[in-house]
Amino acid sequence: MGNTSSMLTQYDIEEVQEHCNHAFSQQEIVSLYHRFCQLDRNSSGFIPGDEFLSVPEFAVNPLSQRLLRMLDGLNFKEFVAFLSAFSPRTSLQHKIEFIFRVYDFDSNGRVTFDDILGVLRDLTGSFISEQQRQKVLTRVLEEAGYTKDSSLVLSDFMKIFGNSDLKMEVEVPID
Repeated sequence: MGNTSSMLTQYDIEEVQEHCNHAFSQQEIVSLYHRFCQLDRNSSGFIPGDEFLSVPEFAVNPLSQRLLRMLDGLNFKEFVAFLSAFSPRTSLQHKIEFIFRVYDFDSNGRVTFDDILGVLRDLTGSFISEQQRQKVLTRVLEEAGYTKDSSLVLSDFMKIFGNSDLKMEVEVPID
């Protein structure tokens, strides 16, 4: 699996499937491998984070810079694990953990008012004012039982999103 010019063996596929908690079928893993090889332009078995900006769906995502910060670069196994958060077969807990990492901008295990505000800025751009964003966020936090000064940890995110019907899914085209 180190060199992308090699083909995946059945063992490789099963190992990757195990690594991503069976979020993808074997056929989907093979398709993801082909996509990985396309992105791995120098056949090093590694994709630098900024290479993801060449994927149009990723580049237009308002959270692409936050996601890039999480990536730093990926081998194939890490690539599939990253994408597993978007699989319909992935547990709600795994999806919430992923969302938490997106919001936890400084990776300190806590999400602050400013961290959430940064995500809102990325998502809304100039469509609403900073004052409107702060007002909405303050109200949402208060309705959830938190204040502007609260620092949310992963268990808080689990409490907030745990009973939701959270959908974060992408379709993996099968070649």
